[in-house]
Amino acid sequence: MDSLQLLIDGFGAALTPVNLLYALVGVTLGTLVGVLPGIGPAMTVALLLPITFTVPPASAFIMFAGIYYGGMYGGSTTSILLNTPGESSSMITALEGNKMARRGRAAQALATAAIGSFVAGTIATALLVVAAPAVVAFAISFGPEDYFALAILAFTAVSAVLSRSLVRGLASLGLGLVIGLIGIDQQTGQARLTMGIPQLLDGIDVVIVAVGLFALGEALYVASRLRHSTPEVVPVGRAWMGRSDWARSWKPWLRGTALGFPFGALPGGGAEIPTFLSYAAEKRLARGTAREEYGKGAIEGVAGPEAANNASAAGTLVPLLTLGLPTSATAAILLAAFQQYGLQPGPQLFDHNPALVWGMIASLFIGNTMLLVLNLPLAPLWARVLRIPRPYLYAGIVVFAALGVYALNGTVVDLVVLYVLGLLGFAMRRFGLPVAPAVIGMILGPMAEIQLRRALAIGAGDVTVLVKSPVAVVLLLLALGALLTPLVRKLAVRRELAPTVIHEED
Repeated sequence: MDSLQLLIDGFGAALTPVNLLYALVGVTLGTLVGVLPGIGPAMTVALLLPITFTVPPASAFIMFAGIYYGGMYGGSTTSILLNTPGESSSMITALEGNKMARRGRAAQALATAAIGSFVAGTIATALLVVAAPAVVAFAISFGPEDYFALAILAFTAVSAVLSRSLVRGLASLGLGLVIGLIGIDQQTGQARLTMGIPQLLDGIDVVIVAVGLFALGEALYVASRLRHSTPEVVPVGRAWMGRSDWARSWKPWLRGTALGFPFGALPGGGAEIPTFLSYAAEKRLARGTAREEYGKGAIEGVAGPEAANNASAAGTLVPLLTLGLPTSATAAILLAAFQQYGLQPGPQLFDHNPALVWGMIASLFIGNTMLLVLNLPLAPLWARVLRIPRPYLYAGIVVFAALGVYALNGTVVDLVVLYVLGLLGFAMRRFGLPVAPAVIGMILGPMAEIQLRRALAIGAGDVTVLVKSPVAVVLLLLALGALLTPLVRKLAVRRELAPTVIHEED
């Protein structure tokens, strides 16, 4: 009942004219960036981080939440009309969605994606309302060793899941931890890695890191691979669904939601696994005509994965808001935004800033409704957006990134650091290093260092204090599992392939 009352208060804050405007701007921007290939919600929120200096926290996070949900919606449009997923979690949608579009059923594919996203987002946000207070009640008992173990879990899970290679993920994490060391040590007062530059004594601003690695690095990478030819977009009319489409879609929407939310809430769960599982489940459950349509454009193959995708987005907010644990690239940028306001997500955030947290959660319900209203009638408009010349698009991103960073402190040093980090972000993408672990390492690294020092101080230097708490032991075991899982998978694949190779040699 307390959660319900707090949610009602949150609606009171989110339904003010100013916050409704921010929500509308967020969902519109989110859909736009989701539609455009190569520009995701993480990059957009990173570009908009400088507004945290002028916009109230509640309004900013309502807009950021709208961008996050909108990006998930918009990614399906690119997958269906271009066969080019805007986000990795939209790859599965492209399998059946684009084939539906080429059969002249683009309108139905876009409609089931939009309505499925609305259903999944609404149910998952309701689950967030229930789950968040329970996790907060558990997290209140955390000590320094538990928070240190939680940071280790975040480092390992994100490095293992958001990368094709565990070594590359850990290498990216190492870069982020090094960036986080720059500045004055809070306990000893020693300058670390500042190279004698006074402007670096306070460390590198998290906005500069996020904009440089995400926005500028991505823009440079995509621009280096630009195709000047206009993409071929499948024509689409107003999105609509017939009676048979509704009958075939509603069960996949619910099953996708049931798969997506728990995976999003798990550290390192992500949206890719539940979307794939949803597609596999719907294909296995398909009967008759639906089974024959798989590989040619089955509507269930769009409805289920899109619901799982959006449900996982709401699930991601559970560990972020309750534990300060980001489990996706966009969640890492949202954590950076919290820190810009001097806020640390976790149990204390719910106690000290309930209006902010519950206003943001309430805005998710409002944003979901706005997205449905925007996406169904405006599908032809989003298709036209795909024809924007890419050189103009990415040149604009570079300009806005530079303007936003220069506005922070008005120093040339910030611009130099931005461009250095932008080139680093470009190199990381070029050589297959994921960017999210670097940003998470930079944000959570200082916190992990402080908690480690506190735990060792309490234990009088005894290292075993780090494993005396049952919660810390469980979290460290989960971190070890996250590290070993990719290795176990590789060994399993090699064992499966070994008999085939031996047979071929015979």
